[in-house]
Amino acid sequence: MAPTLELLCEYHATLKTPVVIGPGPFGMRQVFDVTGGAFAGPRLRGRVLPSGGDWLLIGPDGVGRLDVRATFETDDGACIYLSYFGVLHMNDKVQQALASGGATDYGDTYFYTQPRFETGDARYAWLNGIVALGEGKIGPQRVDYRVYQVR
Repeated sequence: MAPTLELLCEYHATLKTPVVIGPGPFGMRQVFDVTGGAFAGPRLRGRVLPSGGDWLLIGPDGVGRLDVRATFETDDGACIYLSYFGVLHMNDKVQQALASGGATDYGDTYFYTQPRFETGDARYAWLNGIVALGEGKIGPQRVDYRVYQVR
């Protein structure tokens, strides 16, 4: 049986202007600090805490490689650590959006992540044992995701 995707949540994270580390031995490094946000889905709802970031590396091949850590706090007080790697193809739409403070939409480029959840809260322990897939888009000073549980 082929796997299916079930919507887990949608979320957005607001971001500070990136710190540009510059070109290094592995590509162009930029660091985006998370300042807040929110998430909502059938079994999850809450806010994104201002405690994470993305250590984006843009390679000479035009592919951005995400390295993200974030903390979710549910409306009922559980804390959930979220980490993921991902791939963002830096096509013309993405480059224009980043340069002008514009936006992309889902499907404008190849932008996928592999979220992993960790929590010690028994109410959300089921998150510790799932595989998830995220699809992203860029907005002004923010990033948005649809996250799916692989079934």
